[in-house]
Amino acid sequence: MLVARLLELDAAGALTTAHVRAGAQVGGVNARTVWRWLEAARTESRVERRPRARLELSDQMWEVLAQAGGNVAALHRHMKEAGGETPSLASLHRAVRRDLQADRVLPDRAVARREREEQQTRQALADLALAGPSEAGAAEVAARRLPRLVPEATSGLLVGESGALAGVVLPAGAQLVGTPSVRAVAEAVGQAMATQGAVCVFGDPGRGKTAAVRMALGEVPTGWKATRVPVPVRPSVAGMRRAVFDALALPGRFPHTSALADAAVAGALGEARVLVVDEAQRLPVPCPGVYPQSLWEHPSTRITLVLCGAGSERALSRLPQLASRVAAWQKVPRLTGAEVATVVTGFHPLWRTVPAPDLAWIDQSCTHGTFRTWAALTAHLQDALLTTADAPIDRALLRRLFKRVAPPL
Repeated sequence: MLVARLLELDAAGALTTAHVRAGAQVGGVNARTVWRWLEAARTESRVERRPRARLELSDQMWEVLAQAGGNVAALHRHMKEAGGETPSLASLHRAVRRDLQADRVLPDRAVARREREEQQTRQALADLALAGPSEAGAAEVAARRLPRLVPEATSGLLVGESGALAGVVLPAGAQLVGTPSVRAVAEAVGQAMATQGAVCVFGDPGRGKTAAVRMALGEVPTGWKATRVPVPVRPSVAGMRRAVFDALALPGRFPHTSALADAAVAGALGEARVLVVDEAQRLPVPCPGVYPQSLWEHPSTRITLVLCGAGSERALSRLPQLASRVAAWQKVPRLTGAEVATVVTGFHPLWRTVPAPDLAWIDQSCTHGTFRTWAALTAHLQDALLTTADAPIDRALLRRLFKRVAPPL
């Protein structure tokens, strides 16, 4: 009404600054605001307020909020990580409050908090590697009925007959070595296969997690298949769906709708299969992380989930619904000082000519029980020996190679 009356005065040539100031006083706004209203009325023929877009929470956003236990800040962080235009935290709080007042229901926060606490307790026990005195007997009984993935060693370590294993790159002349960690991973995966459960294989980078999982699945029982699904960087639900579709090597083009893609994937997972989610630490909170869980819980699938990656246990702690279903948390530690000599001499014949004290010195000075560093040092040592004929493997040569393997501090 105010703008319409001012326009009438303007059309009559009687509009003055005093009219605008009086209108601003009546409207409780600044005079500059009234001038803007008049300009909008002249250029846009609009005398009413410009309609403001209302923030609406989609079902996907509401699911994120529910899995975060109603934490609006967690939903805000998820929207920022997903990219695109993100509303302010205050606007998000108002939208959530409005939906709650409209009888939209969130799961009980106490239930979500209890699930997180239970998951943290399980993770703490896994980190401490605690086992009760009566668990050994139960484990021995269970081992009789679990799938045997890697043959038992009669004397400490296993040495592969060939260095060829898909996805594992070794220096020339090297061969796979089954450490106690490999056997522990094989037992954890076998137990998960027996119950069609889930297992998380974690540890610092370079400790041999991927190789251990691949060795464990090198000879899966009859009727089983193993499929590795690499997690894309910053994946979306659609990206995870496409990664699983491509990993299964399904015929035809990728379906144009999510329903068709899910149906094709679920159909392929109807047979017994181990689904290895590699680089699981890339799973963000929470929607892409829930996609493997939805495949696992689908009534027509028969899969065992192996979640592998450096920091995967921390990523799963942000996905309590998936973490609560993990039956085993298997850490791959660094090689101990007692294991180094036996493992590296079995890994490559070059190290069989190096005395045990020197091998211990190499581990303390450079490799620090990290298998990937040992492999890199082996490759550099091979190049050095090919470049300089009859070069002795002494500490002077090794110190020079250390600088190539480890960055300067």
